[in-house]
Parts: sequence; C-alpha cells; structure tokens
Amino acid sequence: MSLEEASRQLEAAIHDARVSFDCILLDEVDRAHTNAITARAAVDAAEYALRVELERRQSAEEGTSGGGASEASGTVD
Repeated sequence: MSLEEASRQLEAAIHDARVSFDCILLDEVDRAHTNAITARAAVDAAEYALRVELERRQSAEEGTSGGGASEASGTVD
C-alpha cells in the first residue's frame, strides 16, 4: 500500500458515490446500493493505506529519535 494507492481508492470512492447519487435520482435503488457499498469499500481501503503509511512514518521517527534518547539516557546513568 502507498499514498498513490490511497489516492486511487479515494478517486474510486468519489466516482462510485456519484454513480450512487445519480442512480438514486433515476430510482435505481439496487444499483445505488451496490455503488454505495463499493464507495465505502474504497474509502476503507484508502483509510487502511493511510494508516499503514502513518505507522511506517511514526516507526521511522521513533527509530531516529529513539536511538539518540537511548544513548543519552545511557550516558546519564
């Protein structure tokens, strides 16, 4: 997963939500429901991709700042 994938998923969600909206106006409730579900799935996939990226960045930050903090506390003791 990547930020590019999150962007693609959000674009897909926007498209599916618009189709669902149009289907409601056309009284095609079954198709509107299907597209609402696929829009929701795309949003969930985007959220997951973003969460993975956030965790990766937090882990990288902890790795760089955490190493210095450990050395400093080792020196003080």
